Amino acid sequence: MKRLLMVQFLSLLLGWWLIIPAHSQDAETILSRIDSVLNAPKDRVMVEKMILIDKEGSQKIRRIKFYQKGSDLRLVRFLSPAEVRGVSFLRRAEDRLYLYLPAFRRIRRIASSIKNERFMGTDFTYEDMSQSEFSKDYFAERLPDQDGLFVLQLTPRPDADVSYGRLVVYADSTNYVYRKVEYYDREGRVQKELILSDIERVDGYWVPKTMEMRDLSRNHKTLLELLEVRFDQGLSNKFFTQRNLKRPER
Repeated sequence: MKRLLMVQFLSLLLGWWLIIPAHSQDAETILSRIDSVLNAPKDRVMVEKMILIDKEGSQKIRRIKFYQKGSDLRLVRFLSPAEVRGVSFLRRAEDRLYLYLPAFRRIRRIASSIKNERFMGTDFTYEDMSQSEFSKDYFAERLPDQDGLFVLQLTPRPDADVSYGRLVVYADSTNYVYRKVEYYDREGRVQKELILSDIERVDGYWVPKTMEMRDLSRNHKTLLELLEVRFDQGLSNKFFTQRNLKRPER
């Protein structure tokens, strides 16, 4: 009898050990896994439809091509319409951002003081365009889960060059894909929301087919719809240069 009770007790204890890790992960571990999933591909090439929607419902439609290698190298080119074709954005590192304006035939380095300005009339700032790893710039605190989502409150690290007072990140607890980000200013007011939907697994990587950035103060939003995506294309570091920034898309 005692032996049976001991076996039952050990089985129950083992069950608890199997369950606890899934529910008691600390915030920093969860955030690190979110970053890992976000930057899992060696590189990626995407074509997206961009729709700018103002408070009256009027729309402007653009097409962009997005290249990324690792978490640091990123290049975005506008393909259409003609008025923005050739405008390109380059991220070499978090503090090395460049914008090429073909009308002026020059490359402009984005200073840290204007990283919170909107990128090409969208609801994404230059800071948003350069963000690739939350854990580099933010401490994480775990809040109560909601409907199968991890909820993390992120506050800036002392040396972080960020403009937001805090972020609240919602991520799927089964695959660590983030589904929503709330952006708060230094006074604690929510400014924007980023919502990711239509999540699918493509070539082994989790991909949101739709991204929507909402500027709550302006009642304006930018919608990104994924049209094409390719992973692990062997992009060279030399692709992400100022010289290449000026080359037209073929």
